[in-house]
Amino acid sequence: MTSVDSFKSRQKLVVGDRVYHYFSLKAAEANGLAGISRLPYSLKVVLENLLRHEDGRWVTQETISAFAKWLVEKGKVEREIAFRPARVLMQDFTGVPAVVDLAAMRDAMKALGGDPQQINPLVPVDLVIDHSVIVDKFGSAQAFSENVDLEYQRNGERYRFLKWGQAAFDNFRVVPPGTGICHQVNLEFLAQTVWTREEHFNGATIDVAYPDSLVGTDSHTTMVNGLAVLGWGVGGIEAEAAMLGQPLSLLAPEVIGFQLNGAPKEGVTATDIVLTVTQMLRKKGVVGKFVEFYGPGLTHLTLADRATIANMAPEYGATCGFFPIDKETLAFLHTSGRTADRIALIEAYAQAQGMYRDETADVPIFTDVIDLDLAEVSPSLAGPKRPEGRVRLEAVAKEFESVLALEYKKSDGLTNRHQVEGEVFNLGHGDVVIAAITSCTNTSNPSVLIGAGLLARNALARGLKVKPWVKTSLAPGSQVVGQYLQKSGLQKHLDALGFNLVGYGCTTCIGNSGPLPAPVSKTINAQDIVAVSVLSGNRNFEGRVNPDVQANYLASPPLVVAFALAGTIAIDLTTQPLGKDPSGRDVYLRDIWPTNAEIEKFIQENVTRALFSETYANVFSGDQHWQGVAAPTGETYVWDDYSTYVRNPPYFESLTKAIPPIKDILGARILALFGDKITTDHISPAGSIKVASPAGDWLIERNVTPADFNQYGTRRGNHEVMMRGTFANIRIKNHMMKDASGVIPEGGLTKYYPGGETLPIYDAAMRYAQDNVPLVIFAGAEYGNGSSRDWAAKGTALLGVRAVIAQSFERIHRSNLVGMGILPLTFENGVSWTSLDLTGQETVAIRGLGAQLSPRQLLKADIAFADGAVISVPLLLRIDTLDELEYFRNGGILPYVLRQLAS
Repeated sequence: MTSVDSFKSRQKLVVGDRVYHYFSLKAAEANGLAGISRLPYSLKVVLENLLRHEDGRWVTQETISAFAKWLVEKGKVEREIAFRPARVLMQDFTGVPAVVDLAAMRDAMKALGGDPQQINPLVPVDLVIDHSVIVDKFGSAQAFSENVDLEYQRNGERYRFLKWGQAAFDNFRVVPPGTGICHQVNLEFLAQTVWTREEHFNGATIDVAYPDSLVGTDSHTTMVNGLAVLGWGVGGIEAEAAMLGQPLSLLAPEVIGFQLNGAPKEGVTATDIVLTVTQMLRKKGVVGKFVEFYGPGLTHLTLADRATIANMAPEYGATCGFFPIDKETLAFLHTSGRTADRIALIEAYAQAQGMYRDETADVPIFTDVIDLDLAEVSPSLAGPKRPEGRVRLEAVAKEFESVLALEYKKSDGLTNRHQVEGEVFNLGHGDVVIAAITSCTNTSNPSVLIGAGLLARNALARGLKVKPWVKTSLAPGSQVVGQYLQKSGLQKHLDALGFNLVGYGCTTCIGNSGPLPAPVSKTINAQDIVAVSVLSGNRNFEGRVNPDVQANYLASPPLVVAFALAGTIAIDLTTQPLGKDPSGRDVYLRDIWPTNAEIEKFIQENVTRALFSETYANVFSGDQHWQGVAAPTGETYVWDDYSTYVRNPPYFESLTKAIPPIKDILGARILALFGDKITTDHISPAGSIKVASPAGDWLIERNVTPADFNQYGTRRGNHEVMMRGTFANIRIKNHMMKDASGVIPEGGLTKYYPGGETLPIYDAAMRYAQDNVPLVIFAGAEYGNGSSRDWAAKGTALLGVRAVIAQSFERIHRSNLVGMGILPLTFENGVSWTSLDLTGQETVAIRGLGAQLSPRQLLKADIAFADGAVISVPLLLRIDTLDELEYFRNGGILPYVLRQLAS
């Protein structure tokens, strides 16, 4: 225990026959931090972290005293803090490149004359392989085993590399494929709510207790906030630094209190609640802020309901969506198999720290509050392309017709149908071609999974069938879900409707939906049909789910089943029948919807502590496939120059111990002009790799056939593929490409100047690089919206982009840009690139990037137009903290860490 402990907060806590040391907030309040008992629960976790890590450098007495002023300032005054998470969570899409970077850092450390073993996680790291299974096979009893076989065929090299990392690095565990989605495995097994570790103090070994906290390389890390664990998503870049002992630098946040009142009505699901919450918070604007839930309505939310709401924090834009410890937390910890000793410690610790919520507790002080009466929530979906685009169930059909005409420009509406070759059915706009029960958001929640199973049972009893053009799939969040669906007898009903198990992992929600049947795909593309997916996920961005599907709707698992039965989104399920029974009578959704009491009965009978304990007893062992993966050994990785999956990245080439001076940006060309809400899905390569693309060309040159391209996500350990796919999204629009009629083509194209030649963005960037021409990007509001994709920043850097100038940034992506040595800058006073009438032909100069640069400094861009005119535009530097400035000066966070360790 190295804390300076200026506030004399180190105390002992006796629980049973164990003695724990901890840093007491009540003692700190008595010793100078007046009033901190009224802090939001989430900020109490942060304050404890500061007290425990007070070292006189990253955290000082002044830092802690200033943080306590939050009670007056409420986050409105910028105060930099250094937060050290207890652990790091990764999934394999982001985890593989993180381990690649660590392996490359070992090589670089060796080149700098240091010890490669210094590159080693200093905090526990868990990597859950959950993003690599694809729904190639579906609708059969063999779908699961066939998809597993394909997964290992495609990803053998990646899995060998991860097994090497598991042996080469300390504090690094790998949860094998087929276990579940990382967030649900975290919720059900990895998270502890209160963490402990042995430390040396005054010559003795002691047990230290402290709040569980983490950062994860997936934005939905926030799901564990439902278990009172403070955590959020970061890019792989930040996560690597946290692993290597660097604190996360952030500004003390505003905290929005979200008061929940009342109880949900019969038939309203957790999905309906979270879509309502997401819409409300997006409207309020909570980007970069904490959201904390409180109020009497919490009593009516299960832990799984809370996790569902917390999971969607990236969709409502918040850093986290926190729920404090209460009796429901403790009940879930018991059911999910945590030990009695740990649960007793959690309760005692929370009581001692003022972190336990009950009906008698004072309401914390918040920056602002918002409230929702749960009784007012109604069944809903969100779509066709934004998680916050909530539509009430009864309005979905009408809204889709409007969108079809106004946004998709389909004047033929819903009337035209097109025969599918070789089939007995036809297709038209609005037809549901994918119905997927998938994603961490909802497959963590027994109420909606069992609800879907009961609805399937009831539908079969009335003689209903899924429409033949619908690709159905079930990808549970963990093996626990698979077990209770089997145990309850509900899986057989889901199977009968085509919702067979396809894998345990994140599938359709991240674009791993697999191909549609060839005749369906051919008809959609030949006839330009606006086809629809309905998925129980958290993301429905354009181009994300499937390249053949333009309109995507988020829905609860029972509604996913219902729309599969209907076969179209253009139906009012509250008034129109799903179909007819064998007697010709209409069957309505209300006829087959299970009651809350029936769902709860199934949960009580089938979701048991024994089930969790048995499932997670040997979680790190894996199945026979994983056990058969042979991995290399050694402290440094032997790179294969011919590999198309794992390659030594160029970030540390020619790295010196001395920091080179930062050059001003002079004569920069514009690589792209983007609009509002450009997501990290638009920026970072994701989904399938097109044959006719720079990435496809690179693979074909290396004798990889298109059938073996796999996808961008599984090739994230290969910078050659990833940089070629950056900005190559099929739906992205670069406004530099606008034609004379105002039409902007979709796809990753740009104009190369001074000639104005049309090229793929990658090809143009490489030409500029040959001529040593720096690049900038202009964008609108909420640039970098969405998942925490480190490649959105890595790819941008490798393309030679020095600065991104936007109206605003999403939190994670802004941080990742800094972490790769890229300047994030924002316009002021309502100025935008559109108000400046930029076309992309201009050149840009940004000066003043030398030794005098400071956080949130006002800079300016001198923009030279093609006619010779020059304007000077004020810009706010969005390097927010002194630590971030150090990262930028070093060319990124990883070079910074390397230099620190090497020195």
